[in-house]
Amino acid sequence: MNRDFLYQQEAGLKLEDCSPVTVFKALSDELRLAALLLIRGQKELCVCELTEAFAVSQPKVSRHLATLREAGLVETERRGQWVYYSVNPQLPDWVARILDETAQNNKALIETPMAKLQAMAERPAPQCP
Repeated sequence: MNRDFLYQQEAGLKLEDCSPVTVFKALSDELRLAALLLIRGQKELCVCELTEAFAVSQPKVSRHLATLREAGLVETERRGQWVYYSVNPQLPDWVARILDETAQNNKALIETPMAKLQAMAERPAPQCP
């Protein structure tokens, strides 16, 4: 069986376990919420891009992303040494609506990270360096 597939399967909860308490706990941290909104807006981001956008260490970003993954909010895909994150396309409608409303009404939350991301030299095309 494909190792990346196993990584994705072990990484998060089943969507039927996606409870409001789990979702809101995962989104209760500003960095996690902003990272999820940034990923949502960009469709897919690598850990290295998020590290640059938030000006924090890779272990810190990875720890927060693990929380989002465990809550079932993001999916991961490993490409070489890098892990790419995208919003789980099978989120329940109520979660998708919360993310849509939050993104639409809180643009300032990701303004600075978005600017840093857009200014990032040599953003990964398909893979990070």
